[in-house]
Amino acid sequence: MEVAKVIWFTGLSGSGKSTLSSHLHSLLKRKKYKILTVDGDKFRKKKNYKTKFNIENIKKNNTLVIKYIAKNTLSYDFILVSVIAPFTETRKFAKKKFGKRYFEIYVHCSINTLKKRDTKGLYKKADKKIIKNLIGYKSKIKYQKSKYKVININTDKQNIKQSTKIILQKILN
Repeated sequence: MEVAKVIWFTGLSGSGKSTLSSHLHSLLKRKKYKILTVDGDKFRKKKNYKTKFNIENIKKNNTLVIKYIAKNTLSYDFILVSVIAPFTETRKFAKKKFGKRYFEIYVHCSINTLKKRDTKGLYKKADKKIIKNLIGYKSKIKYQKSKYKVININTDKQNIKQSTKIILQKILN
C-alpha cells in the first residue's frame, strides 16, 4: 500500500479550512478513496488536551497532530488536516516528514469576511477583549506565511467548488 497524501489546510480561524476539508472529503469519498480527516478543534477535544493558546502549547499541539498523522499514513489514501498551525516551523516539520506527499493549502480571506463568518464568536470576543490571543487578530501570536510554494485559496474570491477543483488538480496529479 502507498503512503497517504497529507493535505494540510492552514489559515486563520473562520477562513474556511474545515469547510473545504469536508467538501474535499466528500469528493474523494465518491472516488472510493480511503480518507482520514483531522480537525484541529476536534483533535484537541478527542485527546482531552486542554491547552492555553501560547506559542509553546500551539507548537506542541501541532507536533502531536503530525505524529498522529504519521502513525496513520499506511492506512489511508488521503489525510485531510485542518488546523490553524500559525508557525512556519511546525508546517516545515510536516513538509519534511511527509515529503512529496505533503500538500499545504493556505486558506485566507479578508478580516472583514472572518468577522462576518465568526461561527465561534471569537472575533467578537477579541474585539471586546474577552480573549486576548486570537491568532492573527489582535494577538501577539501572528500567523506566519510559508516561504515555500503552497496552494493559495482565497475564500473571498473562490467559492467552494472552485477551491476544491484547484486542490484536486494539484493533489491528483
